[in-house]
Amino acid sequence: MSCNNFKLRLNSEWVLENPMGEVLPLAETMRLLAAIDALGHIAGACRACNVSYRHAWGVLRGAEKAFGAPLLETSRRQGTKLTLFGQRLLWASRRVDARTTPAFESMVSELQEELKGLCPDGHDYLRLHASHGFAIEGMMKIVNQIHSPSIELRYRTALEALASLEHDECDLAGFEVPEGEFEQPVLQQFAKWLDPDKYCLIHLATRNMGLFVERGNPKNIQGLSDLLNPNIRFINRQIGSCTRDLVDLMLCRLDIETSRILGYDNSEFTHMAIAAHISSGMADVGFGVETAAWRGGLSFIPLVKERYFFAVHRDRLSDPIMGQLFTLMQGGEYQSYMTHLVGYDATHLGEVQTMQEAFDDNLRGLANA
Repeated sequence: MSCNNFKLRLNSEWVLENPMGEVLPLAETMRLLAAIDALGHIAGACRACNVSYRHAWGVLRGAEKAFGAPLLETSRRQGTKLTLFGQRLLWASRRVDARTTPAFESMVSELQEELKGLCPDGHDYLRLHASHGFAIEGMMKIVNQIHSPSIELRYRTALEALASLEHDECDLAGFEVPEGEFEQPVLQQFAKWLDPDKYCLIHLATRNMGLFVERGNPKNIQGLSDLLNPNIRFINRQIGSCTRDLVDLMLCRLDIETSRILGYDNSEFTHMAIAAHISSGMADVGFGVETAAWRGGLSFIPLVKERYFFAVHRDRLSDPIMGQLFTLMQGGEYQSYMTHLVGYDATHLGEVQTMQEAFDDNLRGLANA
């Protein structure tokens, strides 16, 4: 096997250990619960998980015995659904996956980059630093299937990614900028790293950002002002993330003190982790991209749009491997993925823009500041 054809993987696994030290693996239980939750009956879940009906029941009954709580409710008219305990267990698993997957992927990418550098048949690859997002997730799935272009991804905040680009530690730096009144203050944070004479931008998409709430919005949350309600629990993004910075800007514009928001200091690292937090009943509202709310079965309240870019050295645009990236972006598979990604507008996907073309008056305002 060529040294550049391997793909490392690092996965988390749930296990249940009793006081006697006996361990029960829960990976199959979680897969079955997810399938039952999606399909509403065990027969369909068995087909989806490629296991027999008898085997599935054995796995689920074993888990119920270990937990000492039922996981399923079955009726002739309504099929099979998860109990409240089963639902909470499934969403706890999803929350862990949403929190750990970016960290695992970044660790694996770093190790794989080191190992490939030791290979005699090593070849050129693109180093991408970006925050975790659905456009990046879809791109990497395709890259891992076709092995072209070769991309080594490390998850970083936007500021970390842009600083890495400036220090020649990456070739592409992902960052997002809100449209409208918040564009200039966000650009002000990035100005140190965005030299218009050195860099240009590759446009990925425009995405909808807003509030995630429980389906049907039972607490009638309409906007950020409702976070002042002492009965509403908020889940925030981590310090340093662009999403948290945007929330802070919006709260400041509304003259809302963060100390008055229940849960403001509680944070998660991805949009899906925010959604999982709310779906599991641990919070009432969070802020993020619409895709995560849709995947989590939540209602979404749009508040602002933001554009997502890759910053790149002007001199690298003509590199052959960069041409492979544009071929992927313009290819039917990625175009189809982005077109069907809820909350994303990929109209300008793959377009190269100068700083002036992308930000116009706001960039001139920064230059004159």
